[in-house]
Amino acid sequence: MGALAIYRAVTGLAGPLVRLYLRRRVARGKEDPSRLPERRGIASAPRPDGPLVWVHAASVGEAQSVLSLVGRLLDMRGDVTVLVTSGTVTSASLMGRRLPGRALHQYAPVDLTGWVRRFLAHWRPQLALFVESELWPNLICETAARGCPMVLVNGRMSARSFARWMRVPAAASALLGRFALCLGQTAQDRDRFAALGAPRVDYVGNLKYSAAPLPADAAELAQLQSVLAGRPLWLAASTHPGEEELAAAAHERLAETLPRVLTIIVPRHPSRGDEIEAMLTARGLSVCRRSTGSLPGPDSRVYLADTLGELGLFYRLADIAFIGGSTGTLGGHNPLEAAQLSCAVLYGPDMTNFRNVAADLEAAEAALPVADAEALAAAVARLLGDPAARERLANGARKVTAANAAALDNVVAALAPFIDALPAAPGD
Repeated sequence: MGALAIYRAVTGLAGPLVRLYLRRRVARGKEDPSRLPERRGIASAPRPDGPLVWVHAASVGEAQSVLSLVGRLLDMRGDVTVLVTSGTVTSASLMGRRLPGRALHQYAPVDLTGWVRRFLAHWRPQLALFVESELWPNLICETAARGCPMVLVNGRMSARSFARWMRVPAAASALLGRFALCLGQTAQDRDRFAALGAPRVDYVGNLKYSAAPLPADAAELAQLQSVLAGRPLWLAASTHPGEEELAAAAHERLAETLPRVLTIIVPRHPSRGDEIEAMLTARGLSVCRRSTGSLPGPDSRVYLADTLGELGLFYRLADIAFIGGSTGTLGGHNPLEAAQLSCAVLYGPDMTNFRNVAADLEAAEAALPVADAEALAAAVARLLGDPAARERLANGARKVTAANAAALDNVVAALAPFIDALPAAPGD
C-alpha cells in the first residue's frame, strides 16, 4: 500500500481523535466554538447561485496575500462568488472585516474524507485555488474526484518539505498531478513542484508583493500619534514565545540611553496577552494593554497591542519594525507588510518562509537581519538616532515592492482561462 493510500485509510478512522483535538483547540482559544461545525464540513451559510470559485488560504499570511486576488477575480466575472476558506481564528477575523461583496468566508474542513465530502457537496466549487503550501491529500483527491479544476497559486515548497516529499515520490506525483497548473512563488519553488511530478508549472511572480497595504483606522492613528508625539518608539510585530523576552531585553538596553523609549509589542496570538504582561511586569516594565482600552502614558514602557487586525495601525505609527517568527524555526512572517508602510525592517536569522523576499530586501539595503537582543537593541538605537538611515531603508523597501507589483497582474492572466471556462449563471 502506498503512502497516499495509507494516509487516506488512517484518516478514515481518525474522526473521534480529531473531534477531541478540536475541543482542546477550542479550550485554548485556537478555534471559534460558534463555528466549529464548519471544521466538520457543515456550512454556516447557503451556497449562492451561479459559478463559485473556492480559494483556500491556510492562515492569516496567506489570506492577506490573496485579498487583492479575490477582488480581481470578482472584477473578471460579475456572476462569480468567491468562497475563501482558512483554518485560524485570526485569518477568519481578517476575512470577516476585509472581504468584498460577493465573497464569503468559511473555516476549512479538517482533512477527513467524510468532512471534506460534506463541504464539497454543499459548496460545489467549479474552480479551486490552493494558496502556497496547502497540500492536504483528502482535500485534493476529493476535489479532483468531483471534476473541479485545481490551481496551486503562489505555491511554496521549502527545502525541508521538498526533502520529505521526495521520500514518497509516488504520493507527491499523485497529488500534484491532479493540479491543472502550479504557480510557484519563486523559480526555485516552480522547479521543486516540477521535480515532484506537477505536470504544468510556471513562475509569474510572488503574490505577496502585490498585497494591498494593511488597513488602519485613521482616527485611532491620529489619537496615538498625538499621545506619543516626540517619544522614541519601535515595534516588535507578530511575535511568538521567546520573542517578547527578546524585545524586553532590547528595550532594557535601549532605555540606558533613551529613557523615554516606548516598545510596542503586537503578539501573533493576542490570547497570550496575560502571559506576556506577566513576563514584562516581572522584569519591572510598566505595561499598557490595548485590549483594556488604555492609552500609553508617560510612565508606560511597553504598549502591548493584544488585539486582532491592527498591525497596519502600528506599522504606520512606528518607523522601525522587527518582524517576529524569525528567531527560532518558524520561518518568519511577511516583512513586506512593514516595508509597504515605510518602516525600517529588522528580523532575526530565520526567514525561511520569505527567503527570496528577504534576499531582495537585503540586496536593496532595505532590511537588516539581527542575531540577538544585543544586536536588535543596537540596530534600533542607531535607527532611532539617524532619521536618514531609516529613510534609506524605507526607500529601498518601497523600490522592492514597486519593482515586483506586477505579480498580481501575471497571476490573474494565468488564471483567466480558468475563469473564462466557468459555466454561466442560470438565466445568463
